[in-house]
Amino acid sequence: MVDKFAPGEATSFGNAGVLAECGCVPVNLPGFVSKVPQLMLDPQGPLSISAGYMHRIAPWGISFMLNSRRSKFEQVADAMSSLLSGATARHVALAAEHGASDWVCASPYYYLYRDETDFMADRTAWQAREQRGITYDILQGDGLAQAEPAIAEEYRYAVSLHGHGFSRNPEKLVKALAASFVEKGGELVQAEIRDVIVEDNQPVGLLTHKGVLPVSKLVVAAGVWSRQLAARFDRDIPLQSERGYHVEVHNPGISLQQPIMYAAGKLVATPVENGIRFAGLVEFAELDSLPDRNFCHRLLYHARRLFPTICLDDFTEWMGNRPSMPDSLPVISRSENFSDVFYAFGHQHMGLTLGPHTGELIADLVSGARPGVDLQPFSISRF
Repeated sequence: MVDKFAPGEATSFGNAGVLAECGCVPVNLPGFVSKVPQLMLDPQGPLSISAGYMHRIAPWGISFMLNSRRSKFEQVADAMSSLLSGATARHVALAAEHGASDWVCASPYYYLYRDETDFMADRTAWQAREQRGITYDILQGDGLAQAEPAIAEEYRYAVSLHGHGFSRNPEKLVKALAASFVEKGGELVQAEIRDVIVEDNQPVGLLTHKGVLPVSKLVVAAGVWSRQLAARFDRDIPLQSERGYHVEVHNPGISLQQPIMYAAGKLVATPVENGIRFAGLVEFAELDSLPDRNFCHRLLYHARRLFPTICLDDFTEWMGNRPSMPDSLPVISRSENFSDVFYAFGHQHMGLTLGPHTGELIADLVSGARPGVDLQPFSISRF
């Protein structure tokens, strides 16, 4: 395994930590396009596109909007549901097998609303989840207050999803899995890949800043950096960096039992090892541009609204890059042009959730076994 970063760093370090089997519903629901101007104009809203980047993202954005059509939405939801089924159980089993059980657990996952009217405004998404086997309970009023007493009184309605979970420390989870990989004979090489050496139409080596590493089969799973490698073998694909942020509040002075999705603000509050992590938001900007601290201020603003008694004196900030595709589907596929090249990237907001299942599917492809899921919707040939 070759990576520029150490295990558990980059996006694996700072994600929200939620195992979200409900993620079969893409962000670009039918009707989403009409909401974009309002989302961008809201100074505390979840979406921003830097002025200098709009022309760069325009083709991706148009494709993203076209994929919000009802027929396409249903296809995407079906495909994602096939990947997400059993995701929490896979994580729990994988962690138990590799000495990482301290960092992952099954739990409810709350979607929080002010009232039933706000919930009904999201009915399209909930109907799509119900049709694909997602089950839940409703908590209202005193029931919600007893379950999570720190939540502001104005929020009186929550969907409590079954079959979900979270990681108390995604970095330590990944590091524990990586350590087990090494103990079982795997090799981790921290190096920057500069090129792939190809002979007789097959990859034979990775050119890194440490020299050449021989390869016979190659899996490209490099997140937002996968685009240039995919172009080396097949074509330039519409992979876009979707920047997300978190603030992790230490010594918050309140308790949180399970992760909460704040539906209106499009952010997640997760109980983690050292406090509460508030993560989410979407910024489209140059991959290597500096973080915009305004997004961290937005997260703190919503943290105070959700939990009025929280102490925000001690917190850390982080920004990472989600690898996003305009059709909201990852690429899990064999290369069209190279029989020994495989792809596993573009999971957007579902990278942590889908890690174990994606690994199983890629192992099937590499070993010649038949995958347990129809991978046609995730083929690189769709572009």
